[in-house]
Amino acid sequence: MSVDPLKFAYWVPNVSGGLVVSTLPQRTNHSPAYNIDTARVAEQNGFEYALTQVRYLASYGADAQHESTSFSQLLLANTEKLKVIAAVHPGFWQPAVLAKLAATAQEWSNDRFALNVVSGWFKQEFTNLGEPWLDHEERYRRSEEFIEVLKGAWSTDDFTFRGDFYRTRDLTFRPQPSTPPEVFQGGNSTSARKMAGRLSDWYFMNGNTVEDVRDQVEEVSGYGQEHDRRPGFGLNGFAVVRDTEDEARQVVQDIIDNADEDKVKAFGEAVKQAGKASSDGKGMWAGSDFKDLVQYNDGFKTGLVGTPEQVARRIVEYKKVGVDLLLVGFLHVQEEVERFGKEVIPLVRELEGEADAERGAA
Repeated sequence: MSVDPLKFAYWVPNVSGGLVVSTLPQRTNHSPAYNIDTARVAEQNGFEYALTQVRYLASYGADAQHESTSFSQLLLANTEKLKVIAAVHPGFWQPAVLAKLAATAQEWSNDRFALNVVSGWFKQEFTNLGEPWLDHEERYRRSEEFIEVLKGAWSTDDFTFRGDFYRTRDLTFRPQPSTPPEVFQGGNSTSARKMAGRLSDWYFMNGNTVEDVRDQVEEVSGYGQEHDRRPGFGLNGFAVVRDTEDEARQVVQDIIDNADEDKVKAFGEAVKQAGKASSDGKGMWAGSDFKDLVQYNDGFKTGLVGTPEQVARRIVEYKKVGVDLLLVGFLHVQEEVERFGKEVIPLVRELEGEADAERGAA
């Protein structure tokens, strides 16, 4: 188990429909006021990060959405400690321009702004916005260049870059951020895993079993060792914490039983086509079935369902295999963020303390 305390993040509901494709009522909404209140609750209850989603089109239950970078800055302006990660698509942003925006946000927020570079699976989003759609391997090559330009602009005077997708010439930013924004990325394909090992600060993984997460961490860590580095590892999970295990499991079943079948199937078809386009067929959602797709990022697979103690012990099992950050989704976001922070995170800290004491004794 890593020595550093596990970090916690939550999914920002800046997109309508919550975090499950289900008609089961959710006490959450995507308004700025609700999200400001939720961010304040989160930072007061042990969460260090929040991830702002990116979606431009009405689709798959997300009938309305707020843009991620501006929404992230709204949350930063209304909090004191919380770090906010804005998801962004290469192809919709010129990376040097985004680097300048991020550097400014980093300075006024006291180093609390971060970026999640999303290579993209939603073809219609690109075509409806009039942007070319690239095949899987080309999207990841573009993302690698995108991150290289971000990091170069933040750290290098007279930065010149000549890539297939992006170019700069003698670029010098003032001020350069004293602490560059952290760069996150996801993706399940071999291309994504190698990019994380070589370049990104953090690698997000879809929900999965402890055993499969361990294998993924080991593989990506191996790619990182080739470049004398190790990215941080973030894991997605959907948490249902209730007084009894039966009650928690019933909530999950109710979510699935009330799934919006047409939207889940449409989402599944879109993402699986994107996954199949990878050279090895190992793209995101390649192994997901209907119930997995009801929660956008396979959050049910992580198994954060039960009493506070059961969920805390499950979380620590993931830490033991190399997870550094847990990205959590909830049904009733604000109230469950608060409960999770008050009841689960302290138990995780106790278990971490016990493990530290055992190591000291050994």
